[in-house]
Amino acid sequence: MPQLSQLGLVYQSQWFWLLLVLGVIYFFVGRGIVPRVESTVDQRDAQIAADLAEAERLRAEADAAEEGWRSRMNAAHAEAQGLTAQAKAAAAEAEGKRIAAADKRLAAKAEEAAQALDAARQSALAEVEAMAAEAAREIVAKLTSAKVDDKAVRAAVAGALSRA
Repeated sequence: MPQLSQLGLVYQSQWFWLLLVLGVIYFFVGRGIVPRVESTVDQRDAQIAADLAEAERLRAEADAAEEGWRSRMNAAHAEAQGLTAQAKAAAAEAEGKRIAAADKRLAAKAEEAAQALDAARQSALAEVEAMAAEAAREIVAKLTSAKVDDKAVRAAVAGALSRA
């Protein structure tokens, strides 16, 4: 069979071309493409590392800014609480002054009312005393037909009213 006798030559030729193609691919890919890919990967790694470092720096700045903001907010809250306390104290003081002024006015009115009441009581007592004195004089005049002195009748009535 002639086909089998050629088999060795055909295989040798195929092996030769296979090795030649693999050698060309090795040099073309291994020496041409791989270094470019490696440099691209190295650049990418460096860029990622730089980006991570920048992100860390920005995060630290943001943390510092946030801390500054929090301290300003705390100071503003403390100032607002102080102002609120001052306003409350001022309102309480003003309220105390208004209450004291109202108490003074009420005390003055109460004093005036007490004086008016005392004057009315004195006037009523004087009227009662005068009426009692006149009634006593008329009773004594009807019972005894004697004329009683006005001073004596008033003194007797005043003594009787003071004991009552």
